[in-house]
Amino acid sequence: MATITKNPAPSNDATPGPLVKLPAPGARLATIAGSAVALAGTFMAWTWTSEFPGDLTVTGYPAGLQVLVLIGAALTLLFALSGQGIRGLGWLTPGGANAATRLTALGTLGTIGYTMGAIAAELGGVVNLEPGAWITGIGALIAAVAALALPFDQPYPADDSDPGAWARFRHSLTAPAAPRVSSKLPSWAEILIIVAGFALALIVFTYGIGTEGAEPFIGFLITVGFCFTGANRAGVVSRLTALTHKHRNVALTAAFAAALCFPLTQDNDYFALIGTNILIFATVALGLNVVVGLAGLLDLGYVAFLGVGAYTAALVSGTSSSVFDVQFPFWAAVLTGAGASLVFGVVIGAPTLRLRGDYLAIVTLGFGEIFRITVNNLNGKAGPDVTNGSQGITQIPDVVLFGWDLGQPLDIAGFTLGRNANYFLLMLFFTVIVVTVFRRSGESRIGRAWVAIREDETAATAMGINGFRVKLIAFALGATLAGLAGAVQAHVSYSVTPDSYKFASTAPPNSAFLLAAVILGGMGTVSGPLIGGALLFLIPAKLSFMENYQLLAFGLALIILMRFRPEGIIADRRKQLEFHDTGQLDVPEQRLPPEGGVSATKAGA
Repeated sequence: MATITKNPAPSNDATPGPLVKLPAPGARLATIAGSAVALAGTFMAWTWTSEFPGDLTVTGYPAGLQVLVLIGAALTLLFALSGQGIRGLGWLTPGGANAATRLTALGTLGTIGYTMGAIAAELGGVVNLEPGAWITGIGALIAAVAALALPFDQPYPADDSDPGAWARFRHSLTAPAAPRVSSKLPSWAEILIIVAGFALALIVFTYGIGTEGAEPFIGFLITVGFCFTGANRAGVVSRLTALTHKHRNVALTAAFAAALCFPLTQDNDYFALIGTNILIFATVALGLNVVVGLAGLLDLGYVAFLGVGAYTAALVSGTSSSVFDVQFPFWAAVLTGAGASLVFGVVIGAPTLRLRGDYLAIVTLGFGEIFRITVNNLNGKAGPDVTNGSQGITQIPDVVLFGWDLGQPLDIAGFTLGRNANYFLLMLFFTVIVVTVFRRSGESRIGRAWVAIREDETAATAMGINGFRVKLIAFALGATLAGLAGAVQAHVSYSVTPDSYKFASTAPPNSAFLLAAVILGGMGTVSGPLIGGALLFLIPAKLSFMENYQLLAFGLALIILMRFRPEGIIADRRKQLEFHDTGQLDVPEQRLPPEGGVSATKAGA
């Protein structure tokens, strides 16, 4: 049993107070041994029948969920060896190895535990488990239990003599983030690391979107969630983030190149369709991030601007179901849709942006519902025949650009791109435009004014910022970006209907999911809404059996996120300082003049 000692000595860490250290050298050795056993077990058969998704019946090479467990066990082994002081692995854990080891070990145990339970449930009992599954499970259990006994990477304020396993796990998630470590590598090596990072992200995303069946995808979520959090606690993510900030243009180019390669990796055109819809949803979320993340305006009817762009582009697309006998070129249809959304943004924002907080949220929610009801009533009976009511506008033709019909397969360098892959590339072009606009506007003078309004509108107005004008610009810009995405969405889906633009429904895009994507990903950041939008679209697409419980599941996910990471998955420095206790005083220390020859120091309350 590990001994517990208290160390009252001061520390440079941000967390003050007495510290609890749990020196347990045997715990790390047990973690190494357990993860090695779990890794070896992935090369053995886990079940005897191929009825379970993935080929888990072959001995000699892993497949399906075995690959995920192998990755988790391998990362646990590497992090544990790094904490052991193995030469050459220190670069892997610049922020500390123990928390990362603990998280990846728990993720490995969670994945193998879920897999064993799913096999038993689907095939009729634990008798369907082969010895390989038991060996892997026992090894993962040993590694997880031993990892919970590892000491803390950072000081832990001790309220009692033994913080317990739950406190150790909570501390791994909520301790101050590992500091960014300055890199001493040459520039070419840093660029190679950035490229490798985005290549790894492409591999992970491609693997996740290509999983067939709910069981492999749930295992994928467990593994990626714990391993990413572990890598973040180890400092790997912070180091990569520092490199991307240093070489920002290189990072954006690498991200674009990785996304450009995605359709070339897909044999199934349906997966390319999921990728296209993810880009549409994530791009709209990034437009909402201008309104919510930068300007701090709670807009609950933002999906209506997506609908305005989609309906406008559909009406001028030349479809037979449109009442207007016109056919604009695609670029003109996109500009028309974006312009219509801009007009609606100004018309709705001008009278409502003088409101604040909950009142603004209620008004924008009302606008979203009014838009849906209006287009539903423009059916020739309750109103003029413009949108065909609940039937919507259908048979929207495919886009033709420079003689290239996106509805027809295209052969490029031996790769065949189907219709959905073509639209993925088209939507990727618009995503780059939206990201560029967001970056430029956020770093401009108007972007700083948005942040000032978000933090304290009264103080910003007192400093000379025209709050109404600044907020109206944010509202109009967000609406325009949504209109761009809506124009592409109309052509991708062949039709637009009123039911696609509700506040909350079981299928995105809708205002509730868009807002959740911004909060989940990280408000005010570029990559945050893109990641949040990808998750919130991909998860419902893969877990169709949870259709009736999606809102409940996402509600619980947001509660957990607010508890452990309120700044979102990707957060800027301002949010991290705002939501986490750094141990710094709220008011700087004030030096008092000496009284009676004795100096005194008083800290502000």
